[in-house]
Amino acid sequence: MRSVRLLPAALGLVTALALTATACGPTETPAADKPVAGASSSASGTDDAATGDGGADLTKDLADKLKKHGVDLDKWKDGEWKNWDTDTWLREAEDFVNPVIDGLWDPARMQSAKSPDPTITAQAGGGGTDPTPRPVKAQREKTPYHRNAAPVGKIFFDSPQGHMVCSGTIVKDPRRPGKSNLVWTAGHCVHAGTKGGWYRNITFVPAFNDLGKSPAALNNAQPHEIYPYGQYWADWAVTSGEWIKSGGTNQAWPYDYAVLHVQPQRGGKSLEETVGAALPVDFSAPAPAQSGTIGAWGYPQAAPYNGVIMHKCLDRATRMTTAPATPVMYRIGCTMTAGSSGGGWFRVLPNGKTALVSNTSIGPAGSNGWLAGPQLGRGAKAAHEMVSKKYAR
Repeated sequence: MRSVRLLPAALGLVTALALTATACGPTETPAADKPVAGASSSASGTDDAATGDGGADLTKDLADKLKKHGVDLDKWKDGEWKNWDTDTWLREAEDFVNPVIDGLWDPARMQSAKSPDPTITAQAGGGGTDPTPRPVKAQREKTPYHRNAAPVGKIFFDSPQGHMVCSGTIVKDPRRPGKSNLVWTAGHCVHAGTKGGWYRNITFVPAFNDLGKSPAALNNAQPHEIYPYGQYWADWAVTSGEWIKSGGTNQAWPYDYAVLHVQPQRGGKSLEETVGAALPVDFSAPAPAQSGTIGAWGYPQAAPYNGVIMHKCLDRATRMTTAPATPVMYRIGCTMTAGSSGGGWFRVLPNGKTALVSNTSIGPAGSNGWLAGPQLGRGAKAAHEMVSKKYAR
């Protein structure tokens, strides 16, 4: 295993994840991809909509939106959401809805959640693919997580296969400095791609299992130990047009990213204000060969992991292509497994600040040892801007 020189790993609530600072070479922007937004589940769907923190008008907007698709809001909350008939499964960009169902995600339901099927896929080689990196053993993040990796958390959602989990990261909102409600994750954590439409009951839990307790110990844990900052339901989602059209195929993995806007807690305090940290996104990160050390954080679920402990890997990035004429992806050695999908990848910028540059997308079928994530170029930036503009005040 290659050695990686690390800076101290501590992360305060308003500081950054510590990685090795490296020199940067010329930037390489991936091919432009087309972002596609889902409509708000609690706001009016206009660009100057309210922030989606409740109210009779917003509930009516959501009810009207569901009605257009033949769905009754009360019936949806009473279990109609479990109907995954492909003829009625909302698939298109503007169809995203995610009504809050109070009390749905209790600790027992969270522990029963599994990683989504498309997290791990077979490697498809091609031009632009470097030799397979040596595995880097994932390390447990220090506890409590709210002091060491506060912006990282778990994403829970429902799919036809049952209760599912991914990982996500709180990121900055350029139009709401210090008050972001944005979470970065993978496209396959919010939309089924070619297999269907938008997933349901999507919620984000920052610093999940704050003290790093075992699954058995979590059975008797207090709620604040499981979700120290509470739960944040997504009220809007954006992913790439490529993912909606071709998600799950080798042509779509380089576009496997998504941005969520989550509803702030009652009282209107933003996610960033509550947690005390959010990371900027670097949409002009250098090509893998010049990117230096990259760190990936997440909650691996598949064996030998149990999904309740936050882990991290640090390695020098290499190149990977999944299909001809598609953008090159980042790849690092890492033993994290399914469940870590959507978790942020970070690097230290020349100014010493840490930024998100990718997210976990795929790994090798039948084993673990490396992860790959998309380079975030013009399309990813447009997706981020789309959500930011919608909720700007």
